[in-house]
Amino acid sequence: MDDLTRDRFLGGRLDLWQPRRGYRAGVDPVLLAASVNAQAGQTVLDMGCGAGAAALCLGRRVAGLSLTGLELQPAYAALARRNARDNAIPLEVIEGDLSDMPPALRARQFDHVIMNPPYFDRATGTVADDDAREVALGGPTPLALWIQQAARRLAPRGFLHVIQRAERLPDLLTAAQASLGSLRLLPLIPRPGRDSQLVILRARKGGRAAFRLHAGLVLHDGATHDGDRENFSETIRSVLREGTALPFPR
Repeated sequence: MDDLTRDRFLGGRLDLWQPRRGYRAGVDPVLLAASVNAQAGQTVLDMGCGAGAAALCLGRRVAGLSLTGLELQPAYAALARRNARDNAIPLEVIEGDLSDMPPALRARQFDHVIMNPPYFDRATGTVADDDAREVALGGPTPLALWIQQAARRLAPRGFLHVIQRAERLPDLLTAAQASLGSLRLLPLIPRPGRDSQLVILRARKGGRAAFRLHAGLVLHDGATHDGDRENFSETIRSVLREGTALPFPR
């Protein structure tokens, strides 16, 4: 167990085993899960599920979902299965590369696809010193292919939910507009007066509504970090500690 840590999410309502080194889930997959407008009885695919943070946070908030995860790295897939079992949340985990979709997924469609694709374009960025972390943060698969493959897995009128760095928004919107509609964007703002660093995009297969840019959601109160306290805003505290949904209108 020395190479793993067991970390509490959602105020202790979810415990996740994660590697001590490599990619470790933080608040981003929790916020992604909180943005999903899923209902009991629906199907959800988490593309690039890692150790299962986003899918399991969603499963804890909305009972009765059929959850599936696709994960490239066997060690993370094994952790996702373990975390699902330990938290008593059913999650089917399929190992495979989204650029060559596994046969187990090719014929299936989902009401929701969620993803936290690599944030960095390695054509301009620096490679991480840990191979598993590099796949999660950079990875060889273009962002456009992530969106294209997600659209193929969506059922008609199904929703895609993506969290991504704001600097990659032009690429994200271009890719989404090619195969999806009814795009809605929620900027995540670190503190009042700061530029957005992350965004959550929701898009719909077959959607025809005009693009909508929502008011930004502030993550932290105050202009500066308050000592050792995270100082999250009331809305974000509720998401992180109680597992509530984000205010992201459907």
